[in-house]
Amino acid sequence: MQVLGVAGWSGSGKTTLITRLIGILVGYGITVSTIKHAHHEFDIDKKRKDSFKHRMAGAHEVLVGSAKRWALMHELRCEDEPSLEELLDKMSDVDLVLVEGFKFGHHEKIEVYRAELGKPLLCPEDSKIVAVVTDDALPSSEQTLFRPNDVEGLARFVVSRYQIMMPNYDPT
Repeated sequence: MQVLGVAGWSGSGKTTLITRLIGILVGYGITVSTIKHAHHEFDIDKKRKDSFKHRMAGAHEVLVGSAKRWALMHELRCEDEPSLEELLDKMSDVDLVLVEGFKFGHHEKIEVYRAELGKPLLCPEDSKIVAVVTDDALPSSEQTLFRPNDVEGLARFVVSRYQIMMPNYDPT
C-alpha cells in the first residue's frame, strides 16, 4: 500500500485537488482510500440516533453497518491522538492512500501552494515534498511543478513514481 500526502495551508485547495485526483486514478482502475486529519473536534454521528446514544453511554467503539457502507467510530476518551501510522494500520489494503493533512509527517507529500494566503512554502523545509501544485512562480525548487489544472499530469506522475499498475488504462 503506497501512501502519499497532500499538504498545504488551509484554503490552498487540497481537498479540491484530492477529489479530482481520486476521480482520475479510479478511472485508471487504481484503488484509492483517503485519510483526512482534522485539527478540530468533529462528529460523523447525529444526536438522537441510536449509535450516538451508544457512544454517549460510554461505548468504546460503535460500528454502524448497512447495505451501502459501514463506519466504525472509536472514542479516544483519554487516549492520545493516533499517529498516521496507527490510522494506516486500520485501513484495508489498496493501491494508494492519499493523506490530507499531517503536513509535518514523515511520508512523501505533494504541496498545494497559493501565495495569496501569505503563508510560507513548506517544501524548502521538508525534503519529503516531491511535487508542488501552484499557479504561482516559485523560487528555484527541486520538486516537480504542476499547475492546478494539470491533474491528469499529476496523476501520471503519481502512478509512475509509485509504480502503480493501471488495469483499466488504455494509452491509445
